Amino acid sequence: MGMAMESIFVRVQRVLSANIEVGVSAVERASSDSLMREAIREVERAEDEARGELHEARCRRTQAELRKALLSDRIAALGEQARFALSKDRPDLAETAVSRQLEHEAEAKQLGKAEAEAADEEKRLNECLSALRLRKAQMEKEHAAFKASRCDASAATNACESPAERAERKASRAETMFERAMAAAGAPGAGLMDPDDAAKLAEVDALRREDAVAERLAAMRAAQEKAAGRGARRTKRA
Repeated sequence: MGMAMESIFVRVQRVLSANIEVGVSAVERASSDSLMREAIREVERAEDEARGELHEARCRRTQAELRKALLSDRIAALGEQARFALSKDRPDLAETAVSRQLEHEAEAKQLGKAEAEAADEEKRLNECLSALRLRKAQMEKEHAAFKASRCDASAATNACESPAERAERKASRAETMFERAMAAAGAPGAGLMDPDDAAKLAEVDALRREDAVAERLAAMRAAQEKAAGRGARRTKRA
């Protein structure tokens, strides 16, 4: 077994033992989704590598099997040649055939070892692939549960807010985004008002509207009284 095979098994073991637990800090929570996605992609990359190594191991085993079968035929043929040479009283030719036969048998023995090693690698890689598929399914389940919990928490927060609170939160977020955009563009800040100051100015506007309404009502009453006075004078003349 070469260094390449050792490295893929070490890599798979590292991927299988990796955790994607959600952190406790705000920054970690914010990045947990991307970390989980990257962990899943890492498993997928390990799967691809394991499949590639499995294909190579299968090819090595098949080549060894085919070569062994070919050598077996040659060994049998050399045995027949050796026996025929002896029957013709040619021990020198029989010796050459037997010598070649022994060489092929030694090569076949080495091929048998290579075949066994490749078969063992195939078995281990198939086990790795099964474990990676299982780990990937677990990670995807954890990721889905994490996203669902975030959605539930967001929904619960929104449900607890009154319409006014929700509007204020959206306005505050919009103001923050506007200020960031202005800063990124190198423009001076828009000088958006502090919420308390904005509330006080809104109260001033409300008082002005009240005064305007009171003035309008007073004018309407005065007009009505004036009209009523003219009507009364006409009645007396009549």
